[in-house]
Amino acid sequence: MAFVTQHQIQKFHKDGFLVLEHFFTAEECDSMRNQIQRIIAEMEVPPHCRTEFSTKEEEQLQAQGSSDYFLTSGDKIRFFFEKGVLDERGNFLIPKEKSVSKIGHALHAYDPVFKQITHSSKVQELGRKLGLERPVVVQSMYIFKQPGIGGEVTPHQDATFLHTEPLGRILGFWIALEDATRENGCLWFIPGSHT
Repeated sequence: MAFVTQHQIQKFHKDGFLVLEHFFTAEECDSMRNQIQRIIAEMEVPPHCRTEFSTKEEEQLQAQGSSDYFLTSGDKIRFFFEKGVLDERGNFLIPKEKSVSKIGHALHAYDPVFKQITHSSKVQELGRKLGLERPVVVQSMYIFKQPGIGGEVTPHQDATFLHTEPLGRILGFWIALEDATRENGCLWFIPGSHT
């Protein structure tokens, strides 16, 4: 696979990240965007988001429902919303396609479009070139950056969120499906911070 040079691989190991322009074709990016729109069109609001609560105890139950919904999402396709987009009965205050923060965490396992791309030969070959020996896809998600709403994502390392033994044995593939710029919120890296 000629698109990754030995120099780029060395730079990846030194810096902890690698940027590959046009790794996926425009058609592949379109297919992922179109598929996510179909998924949103069929989306049901989770029951814990449709709870009208009035007491501290009921608020705690709702928060527990949110935690359980998140923690048990590893083998499902689930919806996570921006703050303030649902009323107390779980009805959308804004168009539902603008309310979603992310969809996860098993698109790679249960959606045919994302499964095909995640397990494509070029992704497998890239993983091999970057040194993966027996890789396992532990999660996948579609993250939205909705205009005008949503909180800041503070600096972090994904490896601290996903428990592995030994620690840090995780590699993230981030696919920008639209142009990511400084103005609209691109991803930032600190070279060498993976060490």
